[in-house]
Amino acid sequence: MLFPGTPAVWSVAQLSRYLKELLETDEVVREVWVRGEISGCKTYASGHCYFTLKDAEAQLLCVFFKHARQRSTAPELRDGMAVAAGGRISFYERDGKLQLYVEQVELLGEGALYLRFEQLKARLAAEGLFETERKRPLPLTPQAIGIVTSLQAAALRDMLRVLRTRYPLARVVLSPTSVQGTEAPAAIVRALDLLNEHGEVDVIIVARGGGSIEELWAFNEEIVARAIARSRIPVISGVGHETDFTIADFVADHRASTPTAAATAAVPDLADWLAELQERRRELRLLLEDLLLRYHEDLDRAGRELARQSPRSRLERLQQQLDGSIETLQSEMQHKLVLQGERLKGAALRLHSLSPLLTLARGFSVVRRADDQRIVTSIQQVQPGDLLDIQVTDGRISAQVNIQ
Repeated sequence: MLFPGTPAVWSVAQLSRYLKELLETDEVVREVWVRGEISGCKTYASGHCYFTLKDAEAQLLCVFFKHARQRSTAPELRDGMAVAAGGRISFYERDGKLQLYVEQVELLGEGALYLRFEQLKARLAAEGLFETERKRPLPLTPQAIGIVTSLQAAALRDMLRVLRTRYPLARVVLSPTSVQGTEAPAAIVRALDLLNEHGEVDVIIVARGGGSIEELWAFNEEIVARAIARSRIPVISGVGHETDFTIADFVADHRASTPTAAATAAVPDLADWLAELQERRRELRLLLEDLLLRYHEDLDRAGRELARQSPRSRLERLQQQLDGSIETLQSEMQHKLVLQGERLKGAALRLHSLSPLLTLARGFSVVRRADDQRIVTSIQQVQPGDLLDIQVTDGRISAQVNIQ
């Protein structure tokens, strides 16, 4: 170990090691209790907890390792707690920090900031400023978005990037303000009021990045809460990290866990719209294809029905039926003619066999009265002197009745 006067100039590492050994061998700080208010408390996935103990005049970095926390009976630590932390003081060479390595924590009561927070929260809640019924819905497609934050904040760049990526159609109106320090609350109120007077924005984002309870305290002031409550324009709060809560979060119309989340909540995502539009186009195409298919089937059925009901089709069927009827009629007439011919032949033969000519040919004659051509078969039918026609096989003979 090097001591003063050994080398004339010390390296940083040499001095850091000396300070570390000096603190770890000092009886006072090897086991010490320190009281103060917790600020900037954060517990990592490893289980190690880091925070700052502070009072009105000074602050001290503290490390509460996982193994020490598991042995301790202390509750879950949070910003604003007033505690007494017991442990050892040492020097962290890599970062050049003086730290209290905590072994035990005892509560001394709620810290002053935390008590102020709870008192204001209870009072505003009693007035109904946190009620869901008074919170207004955010516009679905804002044309202009107001942002209340610091121009130097990294959170502003993140919000602008999100707004530009998700919804470049909206204009952004900046109302810059300080977001930390004693003048910040009044500045935030002026920025909010200015956007309301401006009247061209559809939604306002009040935001800043993460920090300790003191750094975020401007958003726990009553004047800021009431400015948000009286805003005519819906307000989104995006203050700190996901685990940070401020009075502004409770009063705002919508609370976002981070500034980036606030920008995301303020606008729709054009990518989602485009994806939905593509899906609607696909559904519409399928519906049109189905509709056209049904229309095509209906048209085919109508064509077939029209063809079936067509006069030409009926005429063709009637013509076919007429042709069949004519053919049947001709066949029947031919059959009847043949049948009647045969019958006529038979009748002719029978008539021929009964013909008087045959009788005449055998030497008989037919006697008729000349005046009325009535056949005379009896002597009673004539008188002496009546004229007669006598038909023989080869002609007629006139005669006069002479009764004997």
